[in-house]
Amino acid sequence: MTTMPLEPLDVRMIPPGVRHATIFGIIERLAPGDAFSIVNDHDPAPLWRQIDARYPGAFSWTYIVQGPQIWQVEIGRTEAALGAEHAADCGGHGDGHSCTCGN
Repeated sequence: MTTMPLEPLDVRMIPPGVRHATIFGIIERLAPGDAFSIVNDHDPAPLWRQIDARYPGAFSWTYIVQGPQIWQVEIGRTEAALGAEHAADCGGHGDGHSCTCGN
């Protein structure tokens, strides 16, 4: 990965109702090869399943710290991510359906 902020994003400070949307807003802006990390108080594995379902193969997921009190994960955009943004069925992009992927 080529870029990582000095400070990880502490998602414990983000209200739960907007936590995943905030993270998706960041990952969708990552350039291929770039990464950032998040810190949480529990294993964010459900977030990984959501990312991988929405963008199969477009992001990497590397545990830096694995609990029990703090979890830190690096999320990176893979080089193969170009053109993969809408590989998953987000429920929209035509036929009168509203998009749920934010693109």
